[in-house]
Order: sequence, then structure tokens, then C-alpha cells
Amino acid sequence: MNHTQRRRFLIASGALLAAPLAGAQQTAKTARIVLLSDYIYGRWPVEGMTTFRQRLRDLGWVEGRNLVIEEQHAASEVQRLQIAAEIERLRPDVIYACPPCSVRAAPSGTAPIRGIPIVFIYSDPVAGKLVESLARPGGNMTGLAYLGIELNAKRMQLLKDVFPKLVRIGVLVMKDHRLRNRMVTEVQDAASKLSVKLQLFEIASDEPAERIDTAFEAMLREGVQAVLGLQGAHFYRERKRITALALKHRLPGIFDAGEDVEAGALMTYDTDFVDLSRRSASYVDKILKGAKPSDLPVEQPNTFEFAINLRTAKTMGLTIPQPVLLRAHRVIE
Repeated sequence: MNHTQRRRFLIASGALLAAPLAGAQQTAKTARIVLLSDYIYGRWPVEGMTTFRQRLRDLGWVEGRNLVIEEQHAASEVQRLQIAAEIERLRPDVIYACPPCSVRAAPSGTAPIRGIPIVFIYSDPVAGKLVESLARPGGNMTGLAYLGIELNAKRMQLLKDVFPKLVRIGVLVMKDHRLRNRMVTEVQDAASKLSVKLQLFEIASDEPAERIDTAFEAMLREGVQAVLGLQGAHFYRERKRITALALKHRLPGIFDAGEDVEAGALMTYDTDFVDLSRRSASYVDKILKGAKPSDLPVEQPNTFEFAINLRTAKTMGLTIPQPVLLRAHRVIE
């Protein structure tokens, strides 16, 4: 092989070796995820997001290497529409949407996002019209149902376990919640079985926060002995006010979000949000690897958290029965 032939051979060999590398560089892609939150619930809880990111790392998605995570937070109704339009323009690979965001981002929502896979956490995605069914979601949305409203009867049972002589419960109801009628029917059925009477105190999401103060004053006049807080973004946003009013009026209460017990509520019973965050990352991973949301059945939770704030109990002069205390997954002392 002369010099010219050898030179041509080396060039050809180099081209053959470089071809797979070039192909790998062309096919290697940085995935882009948008975390969508809004002003009603605030930004995603830090603990949940830490778990979400860690699970993605475990699955091989590393920020700064093959993954970009962008947070979009709508502070107003106008921003929701603006963000929806911007997301559609940028075309991320997946959207991870907070509970109220997922309803608004749905095709039937007020700020729909079309053609982009969306992973959600939502109480009842079928009733919320996010999916056609749990087994066959259809469309561009899938994720996890967290059984928020389905646990209200259990929460009432826990109140009765702590206060066996309880006969009258005040129920905070968000009157314009899309599942208002269903929630009320279910807690009324549970109350009948527990031989307790319910007094509903209904507040619309657009009413001023002071309306909650008025509701608690009315509870005292009606002889309410304890409070059950039903679901509602307005109540979640005002959770510190609600727990402060319950403490002020010495009304023990149970609510749905773990953040409530941290804010001073006596008890909460909720789906384990950290576990949902971990499982949501697995959904995102499947979609990034080519799965279609319509082919991924919506999962339901299998872990729950019962939390008790003993500081609040002490301030109210209450004693939590030992059998109930032993059932708690988390106790704030």
C-alpha cells in the first residue's frame, strides 16, 4: 500500500468511526419538562419537587446533562392564558401540572394546552373531564388520582374516634367547587352512619377571606363542636387563617392537606403526596421514552398519611386517645 492509498484508507476508516458518533450526537436529545403551577395553590411543594427530581435522576434524567426543567407559575388568570400560549409555542416534551392547573390546561379548560403530553395529580380526573376513563385516558393527559374527596368520610370517622360524644360538626364547603354536590352528599351519608349532625357553612371562591371569619362565628352560635374542611383551592390558600380561627375558637378540626397540620390544624388525613410525586416521575419517564398518555392508565394512591398536631391539642386542652395516636403516621409535638 503506497502513501496515497494509505492516506485514503485512514480517511475512510476515520469517517466510518466518526459516523456512529455523529449519529449518536444527532439522536441524543435534551428532554424538556415544564412544571406548571398557579397562584391558587402556590408553587409545587418543595418536598414533592425534590422527590420528583430525585426519581428522574434515578431513571437516568439528569438536569444539566440530558434534562431541562422549567417552572411556569401563573399569578393571575391573564398569566394562565399567556403561559398556555407560550408553552404551546415552545413545545416541551412533557408538562407536569398541579391539581387546579391540570383542569385549566385540559382541552375543555379555561387555558387549554393542546398536543403536549400532560402528567397530572388530580382528585377525580374522570369527573374533572381530564380523561375518558382511568383505564383508557384518551387524549394527551394521564397521571395519578389522589382520592381527595373520597377520604372525607374517613376524616369524619377520625373526628368521631377522637371525640366519641361528638354530635354536631361544622363543614366548610366551597360552594362553587365543581364537585360540591358530590362531596356534600358523601359527608351527609357518612354523618348519618355515625349519628352526627352536620351544619354546612358555604363560601364561594371569590368571596373575601373575612367571610371565613364570619363562618366560624356562626359555628359558635350554632353549637358546633368540631370542624371538617372539605376540598377547595380557596380553603387551601387560606389554610393559615382557617387553622388560626379554629384555634382561637377552640374548635378541633380535620382537613385534607398535610400542610394544614403544619399550619396548626389538629388533624389531617391525606394521600401521601411525596409518594405521588415519585410515581409521577415514572410517568414522565415513560412518556420521554416514547409512551403516549392515552396508553398509560391513571393510577390511584396506595399510601396515606394521618397527622396529628399535639401542640394544637395541648393549646385547646384536648387529649388524643392513645389508640388514635398510635395510628398516626406523623405527630407534631
